[in-house]
This record gives sequence, C-alpha cells and structure tokens, in this order.
Amino acid sequence: MRVSSPSRVIWPEAGVTKLQLVEYLVAVAPAFLRANGDRPLALERYPAGVDGEMFFSKNPPKGKPAFLREVMVTYPSARSHPQLVADEAASLVWMAQMNTVVFHPWPSRAGDIDHPDQLRIDLDPQQGKGFPDAVEAAFVLREVLDEAGLSPMIKTSGNRGVHVFTRIEPRWDFIEVRHAVIAAARALERRMPDDVTTAWWKEERGERVFVDFNQAARDRTIAGAYSPRATAGATVSMPVRWDDLADIAPGDFTVLSTPAILAERGDAWEDAPEPGVLDTLLEWWERDLANGQGEMPYPPDYPKMPGEPPRVQPSKARKPVAD
Repeated sequence: MRVSSPSRVIWPEAGVTKLQLVEYLVAVAPAFLRANGDRPLALERYPAGVDGEMFFSKNPPKGKPAFLREVMVTYPSARSHPQLVADEAASLVWMAQMNTVVFHPWPSRAGDIDHPDQLRIDLDPQQGKGFPDAVEAAFVLREVLDEAGLSPMIKTSGNRGVHVFTRIEPRWDFIEVRHAVIAAARALERRMPDDVTTAWWKEERGERVFVDFNQAARDRTIAGAYSPRATAGATVSMPVRWDDLADIAPGDFTVLSTPAILAERGDAWEDAPEPGVLDTLLEWWERDLANGQGEMPYPPDYPKMPGEPPRVQPSKARKPVAD
C-alpha cells in the first residue's frame, strides 16, 4: 500500500507522523481485526491532523481499492448506504492513507446488521470527575453484569472514560439491546447514586460519571478496541484485563507505546468469554417500567420513538400554568 506524505505530523504535540500511524496499525492488526473486523466502520478523518478540522465518513471514500469490502447499512432515518468493512491490515493502511485517525465499528456483524453481538456501556466522567472515577464505576458495573449472567470485558476509551463490552448472542435488535443497557445503567446508578448518573441532559448530571446509554442506539458507535484517538498524546483505546484496571492510566497506551505492550502482554480480549444472553437485563427493564421508570430520550437526530419522553431540556420545558 502506498502512503503519501509519510512525514506529515498527525499529532503535533506527540510528534507522531502519518507513517508512524500506519506502522502502528500494521503492528496491532491481528488484535485490531479480531475486535473490529467484519463490522461496518465509520471513519473519523483529520486531513490536517488532530488539531485541524474533522469529519465523519460513513460512505466509502472515493478511490476505494477493489479488495476493500463494504456492506449496506440502514440508518434510523431509513436511508441506506454502504460502509466499509476491514478484513486485513491493508484495509487499515488504506483508511489511514485517507486520513482516518479514529475507527468506529458497529456492535453488529456485517452478515447481520440488525442484531448486535456486543452490548457496550460507555462510562463518561463529567466535569469534576476523571478516569479513576470511571474505573470505580466499572468495577461496580462488573458486579451488576455478573448478576445478570454476563461476562464483561474492559478497555480504556483513550480519553477520560472507560468502555465495558460484553459479547452477546445476536438475538435482540437495537431497541432491545439499548433497553438492556438502560436496565444495567439504572442498576449501577442505584448502587452509586452520588457518583453515577443516567441523566440524559447535561444540566442534570452534576459531577458524576454519566452512563451513556444512547451509545447503544442504532448508528451510534464508540472508538473501537486499539483505535487511535484524536488526543494530544496520541492515545489509543486499549483493552486491558480487569486485574490491571486499577493500576493503569489512559496515557500509558499510545500509538508509539502500544505495539510493545501488546507484544509483551498479549491481547487482553483474545480469549473472550462465550456470548451471553440478555434475558435478565430485559426482565429488569420490564420491572423498572412497571415501577414507573419509562423510556429514555433518544439522540436528537432520531425520529420520535415509541414511548419516548419529550426531548426538551428540563430548564426550558414549559411549566404548567397555575390555577
């Protein structure tokens, strides 16, 4: 694969070039493809480096090589477009050649777009909280998911947060998987009410870790395992073992440092647990519904969804008129 402008700096503060990005992707390709291959990919592209303008690329860029696979994807708007699928290291190199920095895989496979085989939970520290707070919440979330009969895996987001992934059987659609995530998020919030929140509106979150349940909605993706991030330090989203989680920091894993760490420690997700089922989480969802905890708001670009509350910021909601 030809790489143009190999000396162009992608991460100015870290001094990481385009060629070093390509070399990183080749070095981690087996683990990267094990985690993200055979899935539709949205590409977060930075033509002028991470300090410049960014855009998301969902349709395959022009000039796509013939060997690069694509799959038709239907979005919440009911529109359909093809998206790229990575099958080999050369696919990743070409995407980097097209200025891709962050790779966003779908939670479903190319052969069955409508049924995710991953349940993903994004723990996002709000202002006043940081990575250690997300780690603390992740350990409690692990207990919640264990009680639901699931075996979660963990990775850094590459920034301040933590991503908890669980392999699931591809039997449930996106709405059901999102409901399962909400049920787990509410269970976590009940155990850590002062530290964790499911509040969709930022004005209601306070200094807590937000469980971003809408990352489970259709066409919502998070950075894939081993994906670089557009941070000053050229960090990557790194899978780790639970036993190591309390002793790491996001900055430990960068485009420059990760290949050697991976070679030494191995892929933390290589021996992934068997896929689980969502029966218990969906029972919790139904229980919460019966107790008055209904549907949660969807992202703003979604069509109105069944049972969804008004998408109105609480401070701007129309107050009832007094008698």
